[in-house]
Amino acid sequence: MWFVVFFILFLVLILYLLLIPIIVNINTNQNQYEIRLHNIVKATIEEHEEELLRIKFKIFFFSFYFYPLKKIRNDKKSKSAKESTTKSRRKFSISKMMSMLKSFKVRKVLIDMDTGDNVLNAKLYPFFGFLNYYLGTFNINFEGRNQLVLQIQNRPIHIIKSFINK
Repeated sequence: MWFVVFFILFLVLILYLLLIPIIVNINTNQNQYEIRLHNIVKATIEEHEEELLRIKFKIFFFSFYFYPLKKIRNDKKSKSAKESTTKSRRKFSISKMMSMLKSFKVRKVLIDMDTGDNVLNAKLYPFFGFLNYYLGTFNINFEGRNQLVLQIQNRPIHIIKSFINK
């Protein structure tokens, strides 16, 4: 009896993890770059004084840092790791990549741009007005501000389905 209850709970957990949204937020004005799985997992890219950048992972109530650009001190381990990854690589076709990219939904787009050239800004102004009418919020300014705000959402089930269908 207990086995059936645990099995059903396990299936519900798997189903929940497949249907939970993955949200990617990019905000260049506030230097925010993050990937979230609802309130379960959050990965944020941050600046660091000693290293160039660090990634902060927050899983439930635990948080820890990862330094992806830190030098690997032991060359023997890195050589054996490189050899094992080259043997087990599979070909990733362009059609699979495109179907995976098509599964993402863009929720929010804001581009506020200044090219530094007033003539080019004036030429881009009607084009950005057209994009603003149909796609998102696009602005051309003559004040030197550049900003990108992008929010993309997907679900793991859609990613898996894109790999299976192609």
